[in-house]
Amino acid sequence: MSSPTYTSRIARLPQVFEILAAYPDGLAVNELAKRVGVPSAELREDLLAFYAADLGPEWLMGLSRPEVIEFVGPDGVDEDPNDAERVRIVDPRPTEELGVEYIDASELALIYTAAQMELEAAWSQELADAVAVLEETLLGDAAKPFAPASAASGSTTLAELQRARTERRQVRIEYSRSWRHGVAERLVQPYRLVHTRRGWEVDAGVDGGELRTFLLSNIRSCEVVEETFTPPADLAERLAAQRATTTVTVEVPFSARWAADSYAEQVRVIAEHEASVELELDLLPPLERRVGLLLLVAGPQAELKAPAALTGARGELARELSEHHRTH
Repeated sequence: MSSPTYTSRIARLPQVFEILAAYPDGLAVNELAKRVGVPSAELREDLLAFYAADLGPEWLMGLSRPEVIEFVGPDGVDEDPNDAERVRIVDPRPTEELGVEYIDASELALIYTAAQMELEAAWSQELADAVAVLEETLLGDAAKPFAPASAASGSTTLAELQRARTERRQVRIEYSRSWRHGVAERLVQPYRLVHTRRGWEVDAGVDGGELRTFLLSNIRSCEVVEETFTPPADLAERLAAQRATTTVTVEVPFSARWAADSYAEQVRVIAEHEASVELELDLLPPLERRVGLLLLVAGPQAELKAPAALTGARGELARELSEHHRTH
């Protein structure tokens, strides 16, 4: 599998900045490309990708970084970055101010996730355009065609659940189950909406008074009905219990670290080894299913360190999945 486009773009920037540092008035993009050893059009694309990712604080929770490069004409006056003949360093310490400290792939991914979350909660065309730029910068050609989550599309489920919660109305959902196979239709009482590493989730009451958590990404259809509900008197305590975590220790290959981030609410590094990392994870119920899935997707080198009571979680889930695929 090839690396994301973002990785190759960033990899050559220190060399580019080192060259530009010797030319206070800037250097022609064509000449700079020759020195780096890449086509001029490709280098301009790299610089534009970086330049476009220099997002201001007006929409992203105040996160910003110093301006480092600018595109100018022969007279030194700012020009359209798409057409400018020259590029020059603005900050005298570009590798300190830019480097991976500010825009490594993990940080850009975090910004991208935060922007998506804000877009889901309050859609705007300006933010949708910014998210599209971030997605293209991160993934390049692998990015999916961008379709804004307008009020009529991706944000509908969130907006409907928010309305139902405020009006204390029940909601009929068609749900692709996360921990079991198949699709189920449920009538739920939305008590709380929470944004986690997995996206938006709703803690809701179901038939029989149980409390369940549903991923909005798994909700196929959503209909607010006329029936109302009254939250239970002990709702706060039940919601706290629903989000109570259990600490689990695992060791996974570095390449599978993403699996821990996907399944855990919190991740803490205990130790780093030559090819693996030992992690302490805070996991929500269903604990056995989460541990089993995490270890399966992390690969055969992944190992559960504690608690010992969950040692069989991976094998049990593997047998269940094998049986399911053999009979379906």
